Amino acid sequence: MAAQTLFRFAAPQTFYPLAGRLAWLAAGSAVVLAAIGLWIGLVIAPTDAQQGEAYRIIFVHVPAAWMSMLIYLVMAGWAAVGLVFNARLASTLARALAPTGALMTFLALWTGALWGKPTWGTWWVWDARLTSELMLLFLYLGFLALHGAIEDPRRADRAAALLALVGVVNVPIIYFSVIWWNTLHQGASVSLTRAPSMATTMLAGMLVMALAFWMYTIAVTLWRARLLVLEREAHAPWAQRARKALAGKGEGAGPGMDSKLGPSVGEAMR
Repeated sequence: MAAQTLFRFAAPQTFYPLAGRLAWLAAGSAVVLAAIGLWIGLVIAPTDAQQGEAYRIIFVHVPAAWMSMLIYLVMAGWAAVGLVFNARLASTLARALAPTGALMTFLALWTGALWGKPTWGTWWVWDARLTSELMLLFLYLGFLALHGAIEDPRRADRAAALLALVGVVNVPIIYFSVIWWNTLHQGASVSLTRAPSMATTMLAGMLVMALAFWMYTIAVTLWRARLLVLEREAHAPWAQRARKALAGKGEGAGPGMDSKLGPSVGEAMR
């Protein structure tokens, strides 16, 4: 019974309305969690004894870095499902995750540079952690570029999936780089094998912000996937009815939907 239900929601016609409802729920959760996380991080959390107020960028930097790796693993997982089982929706979800993963990676690099200037005295060093994180950004961009360069959707899904799977090897390199090499980047303050080396309020703020980023990722991925599904199923009667209904109501599948023209790939990939 559970398997039948899962396969039923894997059908684009069933996934489309469900994704719309879940996306708004996730978006609302993201706003609430982000407000709470920033309040904890910017107001409640104490000043760091060594870095002063500059450390507070960790409430964006660390969750963004976590999400950059997690999203890539999830993207590669969906790409693998699409490759092995020829599941179009799985490939669509992988494609929908990639822009947000690239955004999180860029955000981690950018906030890291802002944090590095007052603490290290430089915006950038070719450190193992920073370099491998930069490689992750290139993998995301390469995944999107490769998919966009191939006209046939099935061939594009397969080629991009292979690239995503090869790139998985970079994720443990990012995580363990501060252990394997002598790097300027500090070690992990949060670990599953030992107690955290930071104040409880600091840890709480980071965890809440990480949840906010995850809810944001779910929301925008589902909205983007809805656009991609409508485009991919453009000749299906249900998709044509959905586009007409959206145009008639002046509503969209989410941010990036034009009420008159319907969804576009350009908007979907932003």
